[in-house]
Amino acid sequence: MRYSKLFGRTSKEAPHDADSVNARLLVQAGFINQLAAGIYTYLPLGLRVLSKIKTIVREEMNVVDGQEVLMPALIPKAPWEATKRWHAIDVLFKLKGAGDKEFALGPTHEEVVTPLVQQYVKSYKDLPVSVYQIQDKFRNEARAKSGLLRGREFAMKDMYSFHTSLQDLEQYYDRVKQQYLSVFSRCGLNAIVTEASGGVFSKYSHEYQVATPSGEDLIYQCDQCHWAVNREIAEVKDGDVCPTCTKGSIHEIKAIEVGNIFKLSTRFADDFGFHVTLEDGSAGQVWMGCYGFGPSRVMGSIVEVHHDDVGMIWPKSVAPYHVHLVSLSHKDESVQSRIDEAAQELHDELTASGVEVLWDDREDVRAGEKFADADLIGIPLRLVVSEKTLKEEAVEWKARHEKDTRLVRIDEIGDEVTAWLAAPERLTSHG
Repeated sequence: MRYSKLFGRTSKEAPHDADSVNARLLVQAGFINQLAAGIYTYLPLGLRVLSKIKTIVREEMNVVDGQEVLMPALIPKAPWEATKRWHAIDVLFKLKGAGDKEFALGPTHEEVVTPLVQQYVKSYKDLPVSVYQIQDKFRNEARAKSGLLRGREFAMKDMYSFHTSLQDLEQYYDRVKQQYLSVFSRCGLNAIVTEASGGVFSKYSHEYQVATPSGEDLIYQCDQCHWAVNREIAEVKDGDVCPTCTKGSIHEIKAIEVGNIFKLSTRFADDFGFHVTLEDGSAGQVWMGCYGFGPSRVMGSIVEVHHDDVGMIWPKSVAPYHVHLVSLSHKDESVQSRIDEAAQELHDELTASGVEVLWDDREDVRAGEKFADADLIGIPLRLVVSEKTLKEEAVEWKARHEKDTRLVRIDEIGDEVTAWLAAPERLTSHG
């Protein structure tokens, strides 16, 4: 992709109303555009990141036998009345359609998925089953803030599992709980499984928290066994002995919640009269679990965790492109021609081998501006072609998270990039 043709541009000025790192950098780097508070357009660079996160989620949910569906975002009033949540959910966007029929825009989908599964599941032989969707959700937040971390419209993966017993639910819940760690790891985040209130459904639910100084949540974690609990239900404080292992010390940590899972018990199935015929012919209850993951929130969290003073530092797995190729301008036309030709050949070679390349081919733009844009955008590998590198028959190589540069021979660059892509990534938090 030529940068000169890319829709969306970097800005030298940060947005004046950005109240978080992710809001400032994503807007300034041309990844998203704010339409209103908590409502964003994803520009090509941002959409590529969001799509990669969604792909990771799909792959990992398929591992735990999740099946993807897509449910309506526009939900009639009747299901909400069946669960007594029409007035109970204070962030519900409500609207009237033709004939004064009332609807809500879905912030969550228990009211849709429960009767949906009920139509197809009649016997214990049909369970367990788990369905998920990746869809935009809507919440009428009183104060949308922190960029992609708290929006009024946002991407969500919500998965719902259905079981014939609490024991089966708990076994599946534990499978998903572990699989979520793989999702976050692949996204470049070190998530902490944190106990939180289970509300009316169970004693505990579990949040996935990422430690960062910019976090809005406070959690307490043991430095030995790594048990963690949200401050809102904590019976411990900073410096206490861990109540789980009785050896470690509890430490207070600022963090961002990036996902959560709940055991819903039989609450929603009971509301819709959803029962199944058991093996002995009797009617059995249906037990449900709910597993939430916000791709857009995770995108914002990655920026909060992985950035420095000059821009973002994307993990290879979710970066908009693998390589940021920069060809420097030269006043001599013949030299410029050789630079452009070498850059074009390198772009074509890497692209043909499956490497995603953003080529900054802009003319009459100084090297310093191109480098500043590359740092801001945060693609993990920068390759520079210039008169200086061509004299060495080489390309300048610089990883975004490193300070040093080195020269790599042009005839070796393909193999070097392939090996770099395949190598494990070791990013540290910069947030």
